[in-house]
Amino acid sequence: MKNADEKKSIKYTDRKNSVKNDVRKSSNRGNSVKNDVRKSSMRNDVRKNSSKHTGGENRVKNAAEKGSRKHIAEKNSMNNAKAKGNRKHSVWENGMNNAVRKSSGKCSVEKKCGGCQMISLDYKRQLDIKQKKVKELIGQFGKVDKIIGMDCPYYYRNKVHAAFDHDRKGNVISGIYEENSHRVIPIDSCYLEDQKADAIIVTIRNMLKSFKLKTYDEDTGYGFLRHVLIRTAHKTGQIMVVLVTGTPVFPSKNNFIKALRKEHPDITTIVQNVNDKKTSMILGEREIVLYGKGFIIDELCGRTFKISPKSFYQVNSVQTEVLYNKAMEFAALTGKERVIDAYCGIGTIGMVAAAKAGSVIGVELNKDAVRDAVTNKKFNKVSNIEFYNADAGKFLNDMASEGEKADVIFMDPPRSGSTEVFIDAVVNMSPSRVVYVSCDPETLARDLKYFMKKGYEMKKAVTVDMFPNTVHVETIVALHRTDM
Repeated sequence: MKNADEKKSIKYTDRKNSVKNDVRKSSNRGNSVKNDVRKSSMRNDVRKNSSKHTGGENRVKNAAEKGSRKHIAEKNSMNNAKAKGNRKHSVWENGMNNAVRKSSGKCSVEKKCGGCQMISLDYKRQLDIKQKKVKELIGQFGKVDKIIGMDCPYYYRNKVHAAFDHDRKGNVISGIYEENSHRVIPIDSCYLEDQKADAIIVTIRNMLKSFKLKTYDEDTGYGFLRHVLIRTAHKTGQIMVVLVTGTPVFPSKNNFIKALRKEHPDITTIVQNVNDKKTSMILGEREIVLYGKGFIIDELCGRTFKISPKSFYQVNSVQTEVLYNKAMEFAALTGKERVIDAYCGIGTIGMVAAAKAGSVIGVELNKDAVRDAVTNKKFNKVSNIEFYNADAGKFLNDMASEGEKADVIFMDPPRSGSTEVFIDAVVNMSPSRVVYVSCDPETLARDLKYFMKKGYEMKKAVTVDMFPNTVHVETIVALHRTDM
C-alpha cells in the first residue's frame, strides 16, 4: 500500500503512454531497490500545479519508455563487475595514464589494479596535471578557475566493492579485479577505500571457512558468495553491508549475521542481494533484508539522504559538498527561479537547490532512484520540489511543446556526456543559465562546442578533485544564454 505522503506526491494521468511510477512503501528493502546509478534505487515523481504552469501535469509521465540515455553508466559502475577491466579507456584517460604511469612502490598491487594511476605522484603534482589537462580541453571556451583538491586525499571512497574467489589451493580470496581482466587480486586494504569497510570485508572472508560457505565459481555457476558491497555514511557513521550471493539459500544465516555483528557492532544494516545469473553485473534483482532497515542515512549540504544498495551517491562525501556548493554558486539562485534537475538520481542536487529556488523539478529514468528521491523529499520536509520518472530529454521537449520554460537547468550526465538531442531539449526550455556537472572533460568539451552553436557561452568553470590518486575529475561549468 502507498502511504499518504506518496499518494500526495505522485499523480497519475489517463494519458495513453503515461508513466506509472510505483512508489511503494517498503518495509523491506528487498522490494525497493534496483540500480551507478551514472546513480541506483533512486528517483520518483510528482509535481504541483501552479496557475503559471497549468500544462505540466498532462505532459510528464509519458516518457519513461526506454529513453535515450543509458543513465548511470559510470554512476552505476557498481553494477559492472569489470569496472576496472575490459573497458575501453577514453582519450582523456589514455592521455592522463601516459602522463603519469610509473610505479611508486606505495601500493603493492598498483601495477595490476590500475585504480589509482596517480598514486606515484605528490598530490600537488597530481592537481597541477589535472588542472593543465582540463584547461587544454575547455580553456578555449572561457576561464577555468583553480582546481579544488582535498586536505586528505586518501581513504575517501564511501562505497567499497570486493569480489570473492578462491585460489588454486581452494583458499578464499577477496579483492579487486586486475586491470583488463576478470582475475581477482587479493587485497586487505586500499589507499582509496574507507578503512572500516575494508576491515569488514576481511572479517567476512575469514568467516566463510568456519561457516562452510563457498565462493561462487563463474565457470560452473555453483557456490554461494560472489561479492561484498559496503556503503558508509560520512556524516552519520552508518554502515551498510550487502552480501551478493549466487543463491537465495543462506545456510546458518542467523548465526552468520550474529557473528559478523559481534565483530562489527557498528553495522547499521545487512542486505542479501541474490544474483543467480551468469553475468558480469554485480547486483541482482532480488534483495532480502537480513538486519536493520535495508538502507542507511547520510547528510549532505544540510539535507538528509536515504541510501540503498543500488542508489547512486557520490563516492567522495567530502568533495561532494564542495562540488554541490560550487554548483549552487554557479546557478546564482535568488529564491524565485524555476529549476530543473536533469539526471537527478536520488535528488541530491535538486534537494540542495530547493532551499534557494522558487520551485524544482527532478527528472530521472531509473524508477528506483525516483522512489528514493521521493523518500528523501519526505525526510527533508521539502514542499517545493517534485520528481518525475521519465527520460529527461523527452520530458523537457514535452514541457517546451506546451510553452513552459525554466530559469535554470542542472545537468549531471554519465561519463559518456550528454547528447545533441538532450542539449536541443535543454535549449528549447530557454533557461538563462545551465549548470553542467561533468565527470569527463573530453566529453564536456564536445558538449560545450554544441552549446556554443545553440547560443550559450561558458561564463566560468572549476574542477573539483573528487577522485584523488586517480586520473578522474569532476568539472562544473556555468553556461549563460548569450542574448540575456
